Amino acid sequence: MQYQNILFSIEAGIATLTLNRPDKLNSFTQAMHEEVRHALACVQQDSSVRVFVLAAAGRGFCAGQDLSDRAVAPGAPAVDLGESVEKNYAPLVLALRALPMPVICAVNGVAAGAGANLALACDIVVAGESASFVEVFCKLGLIPDTGGTYFLPRLVGNARAMGMAMLGEKIPAALAEQWGLIWKCVADAELAGTVQAMAVHFSTAPTRGLAFTKRALYASPQNTLAEQLALEAGMMSELGRSADYREGVAAFMEKRAPQFKGE
Repeated sequence: MQYQNILFSIEAGIATLTLNRPDKLNSFTQAMHEEVRHALACVQQDSSVRVFVLAAAGRGFCAGQDLSDRAVAPGAPAVDLGESVEKNYAPLVLALRALPMPVICAVNGVAAGAGANLALACDIVVAGESASFVEVFCKLGLIPDTGGTYFLPRLVGNARAMGMAMLGEKIPAALAEQWGLIWKCVADAELAGTVQAMAVHFSTAPTRGLAFTKRALYASPQNTLAEQLALEAGMMSELGRSADYREGVAAFMEKRAPQFKGE
C-alpha cells in the first residue's frame, strides 16, 4: 500500500508509525484508518519487529476524529457513530494491545478525544512538556470512546476519570505523569531522543518475556489473586523453556551482556 496519511518504517527491529496529517492535527479519516490497519498487519506478520513506536508529525499528536470526514448535512440521515467505533477505533485499540512486543507512544502537543485514548492504549506513553490530554467528547454530547471509558478509571481512578470525561479540561503532560496517566513527561526537545533510546533498548531486549509481561498485567484487573497466580505459573513455565531465558542465565553466570533474540 502507498501511504498518504502516515509514515511507516521497520528498521533494526523497530517499527515506527507516524500519523502524518499535520495540517489537520493528525485527525483520523477513513483512509487514515485503512493505512494504519495495513501497517499494523505488516508488524504482526514481521517476526523481525521487537518494538513498535507510535508518533505524530507536526505540532499536535492527534485531534481524534476528523469531523469533516463524516459531516452530516442539514436534513440528512444521522451517521451511526457506533458503527465507526466498531469498524475502526475498537479494532485499532485491540490490535495495539495484542502486539507481542512493547508499544511506545510519543505524544507531542495535544492528544484530544480518540487521539488521547489511542495514546493511552499503548504500553508506555512518553509526552513532551507542552503536550496535553483532553477528553473532548462531553462537548459534543458523546462519551469517551476508543477505550476511554476503560482506560481512564484504571489509570487515574474514578474521581479523576469522571472529571476528565465530564468536564473536558486539558490535562498538561506534567500533571498526567503525576496522576499516573502516562509513564513520563520530558522536555519537548528530548521527546524524540528519549523515545528512540527506549526503542533501541527494547529492540535488543527479551521480547517474548516482555510480551508475556504486558499480557499478564492487562489480565490482572479481571482476575482474582488465585487466577493471577495460576496465570503467572503457566507463563513462567513456558518462558523458563525459552532461548532468551537460557541466554539471560548464561550471560549472568559468564558476567557478560546478554544477546537476546526475542525467542
